Amino acid sequence: MASFGRFVRLALGAWALLLLVMAVPAGAQQVNPTASAVKEQQLLQELNRIQGRVSIPDQRSGVLEQPQGREWREFRNVTLPWIGGIAILGMIAAIVIFYLTVGMVRLEAGRSGRTIVRFNAFERFVHWLTASCFIVLAISGLNITFGRPLLLPLIGFEAFSEWSQWAKYAHNYLSFPFTIGVVLIFLMWIGGNIPSKVDIEWAKRGGGLIGHDHPPAYRFNGGQKMIYWIVVIGGGLVAASGYALMFPFYGTGIEGMQMAQIVHSIVAVLFVAAMIAHIYIGTIGMEGAFEAMGSGEVDVNWAREHHRLWLEEQNARTGPNDGQPQPATAAAE
Repeated sequence: MASFGRFVRLALGAWALLLLVMAVPAGAQQVNPTASAVKEQQLLQELNRIQGRVSIPDQRSGVLEQPQGREWREFRNVTLPWIGGIAILGMIAAIVIFYLTVGMVRLEAGRSGRTIVRFNAFERFVHWLTASCFIVLAISGLNITFGRPLLLPLIGFEAFSEWSQWAKYAHNYLSFPFTIGVVLIFLMWIGGNIPSKVDIEWAKRGGGLIGHDHPPAYRFNGGQKMIYWIVVIGGGLVAASGYALMFPFYGTGIEGMQMAQIVHSIVAVLFVAAMIAHIYIGTIGMEGAFEAMGSGEVDVNWAREHHRLWLEEQNARTGPNDGQPQPATAAAE
């Protein structure tokens, strides 16, 4: 009888041990989806990304989430609109204040009736090709950031969808002639846009925009050289980053695509702000400036006041303009 009792106790102990062993893995497999141990943020910290398996050849499409995605979304939805708004609206406000207080920069000596060639036909063609493409690219690009909050409530979903689709086509296809224009601008005018000591003096004297001072300058003054390098460097950056976005995942992953979008958008909005200032100076901001890229010829007094050293170079080559209506010929840089 004693042996039978011992046998029963052993059997009960073995059964209890078996139940315990079976319960441990079963409990481990039961995961509470709301528990802090399986929160999404902890998974991202542990794995650096949430990635699954896909049946298509591009395995990168299996990445569901990665930490930089949230940072990029915050930049795209919050930071970028603030940067663009401050840069563009700030530039417009500064121009309005400057125009109301200073007004157009007039020719102090008046027009002489004599002109000199400033830009030849090919230079003007390249300029207007690049400028016209830039305006379309700027409008269509700003639509991506500001179109939904500003334009959508005014024109409705259907019209906004149609407009955005055509803006996307224009943005993609006009990027190619714009890039060609930037390359040609770099090659045409690099010789006249190397910074020099004359530019420092020009900047110290305010570029002749305030008061009656007209600091000497060669073919391109300090402000024009700054615009030149903004076009060349800024245009190069937006082109390179833009093509990375147009042809995604060629040599880069999702992190590289996010970085390309950040570079493209920041440089683009700053580029737009700088070009607004350039357009102002070249039109209503300075008397006679538009003629340089309009007809290609500028009044001799305009050249003397704003580019005296360049005018002296042209007179040394062709002889001084003696009052006859024939323009002196200026070779392209």
